[in-house]
Amino acid sequence: MLPLILLLLAGVLDYTLVMRTAISVADAARAGAQFGSLSAANASNTSGMQNAALNAAPDVPGLTATAVKACKCSDGTAVSCGGSCSSGPVRVYAQVTASTTATPIFSYSLVPFAGAVSTTVSMRAQ
Repeated sequence: MLPLILLLLAGVLDYTLVMRTAISVADAARAGAQFGSLSAANASNTSGMQNAALNAAPDVPGLTATAVKACKCSDGTAVSCGGSCSSGPVRVYAQVTASTTATPIFSYSLVPFAGAVSTTVSMRAQ
């Protein structure tokens, strides 16, 4: 009975560590997008959005963040930021993708896990 309980405990431990990493990555992407959504000028500041994302989760090893300024019409179609829309004004969005690799403590041969954790957040600039 003890080996089964230890296996269950190891699975719970690995699951919680991966979930913690996923939540931290999502929070980092959200912080970067929030920085970019403060103004149209901040949406163009991709290095500022990346730094905000990385600073939001300093304890996550191997965290990377990429940021882009995206423009869309009110109907959701993508358009160049200098372009125009027939359905209304061009809306500016700050989009940040944060990603890392979560490595489990134990290896489970029957349950393959690549460990890639990634989140993309897009917020409209004010």
